[in-house]
Amino acid sequence: MPHDSPSSHSLVPRPVTADGGSTGGLTLTAATRVSSDPAARGTLMWLQRELGAATGLPLATGDEADARIRLSVDAGAGLGDEGYRLIVDDEGAIIVGNDPAGVFYGAQTLRQLLPADAYRDAPLGNGAWTLPSVSVTDAPRFAWRGVMLDVARHFQPKREILRFIDLLAMHKLNVLHLHLTDDQGWRVEIRRYPRLTEDASWRTESQLGSSRPPVFDGRPHGGFYTQDDIREIVSYAKARHVTVVPEIDVPGHSQAAIHAYPELGESGRIPVGTRWGIFEDVLAVTDEVLEFYRNVFDELMELFPSAYIHVGGDECPTAQWKKSESAQRRIEEEGLADEDELQSWFVRRLNDHLTARGRRLVGWDEILEGGPAPGVTVMSWRGEEGGIAAARAGHDVVMSPTRTSYLDYKQSDSEHEPVKVGTLLRTEDVYLAEPVPAALTEEEAAHVLGAQVNVWTEHIDTPRRLDYMVFPRLSAFAEQVWSTGERDYAEFEPRLRRHLERLDAAGVEYRPLDGPRPWQTRPGVVGWG
Repeated sequence: MPHDSPSSHSLVPRPVTADGGSTGGLTLTAATRVSSDPAARGTLMWLQRELGAATGLPLATGDEADARIRLSVDAGAGLGDEGYRLIVDDEGAIIVGNDPAGVFYGAQTLRQLLPADAYRDAPLGNGAWTLPSVSVTDAPRFAWRGVMLDVARHFQPKREILRFIDLLAMHKLNVLHLHLTDDQGWRVEIRRYPRLTEDASWRTESQLGSSRPPVFDGRPHGGFYTQDDIREIVSYAKARHVTVVPEIDVPGHSQAAIHAYPELGESGRIPVGTRWGIFEDVLAVTDEVLEFYRNVFDELMELFPSAYIHVGGDECPTAQWKKSESAQRRIEEEGLADEDELQSWFVRRLNDHLTARGRRLVGWDEILEGGPAPGVTVMSWRGEEGGIAAARAGHDVVMSPTRTSYLDYKQSDSEHEPVKVGTLLRTEDVYLAEPVPAALTEEEAAHVLGAQVNVWTEHIDTPRRLDYMVFPRLSAFAEQVWSTGERDYAEFEPRLRRHLERLDAAGVEYRPLDGPRPWQTRPGVVGWG
């Protein structure tokens, strides 16, 4: 058998090192046994379930002496956080992880070494399942490798969230940031305030595209996750080493909440939003509103064990506050300079509440305006500037600039792209983006936890459209945040083309590299940009 190079394995994301061996590798059969130590047991069960379904092989648990695939955790192996070593030869396959996450990522790499049909849910009944001889040593570049999914504009059913988590894990991504509330819908059950889901989880219709004047589809849209749904999502993600970070967006983007509880706002009862964009309606800054949201976040923290809780803080108009007696009184009582400082004051109160409960507040980079609360983590979306300012001020940062991180943006200038919005963001643009701003010193750059891509769903109304907009750009992003060293798209593209075979087998309806299929277009729906 010819020597296997790392490129021929088409591993995505690219590992730190991958050297082909000289032996023939390991062929899996009905007699193949697998084993693990207690710390790696979760990955063993995952591997048996996933590979067992695809291959039809029992992959029964054996003892270490007769197992051909062995998994273990060894924090003393010098592999680094989430790191692993995978060795395959004709004697067997060994995965050693620095921690349980490392073992899991080693198992993901092992799966990629098999034919693409290893990603199917049932065996096709043909071909051998052979792991090539290889030695891989690997660890991620960044601790935060995230995806924000907006389920407020268009709701995704729980089963799709679980599928999406599997696809993140396949790419060694470890944060799912769920944007749970916005003007157009509230998506999580809060027991203390039932009208948030009874009234605010659906809207009468949705704007179709970005036409001016707006065009509407005339269809009610809605949905929400029960608290048990959330517990299931969080548990499912944890088993795949994905942390779910919830976002409740305040004090702007709150039209749906104000619809359910008009006393939260400045203008009485208003409808759940049906248009896209930024609206004047914002939360009032009274003690009663703060108490309402403290209660909301208390229930949220019961559901989400994540150290990070996202409070939004973006795109908050101040026109209503300028005219509001209660807002102006709050500015005077607190000695604030203006409405920007009022927003900062509001976020600080929530930060105090979360910090007292051992959590860390995350917000979009507008939380820097008016003075950020101590200890907050900043998501830099309006370019790199917010991230640079935050890192220089000693705040941790997640980089997510629109130009290279918004997966709802158009993928080509072709007239056939569905609902083209924003600026051009090709797969190669995502791949070549650098998360750490060049302007930062080494000490400042240490505050960059990692990066995140965002999937806003005003124009992504089905799981099929979600697949089209996310993949294969997410595969490129995975390598951006996992892999170290220089990135060359000409080297990456052949590996990506092989990786698309895995996405095919997994049933992902990605955008082909040469453009959309006819049924992926959306003629007549106007975008913007």
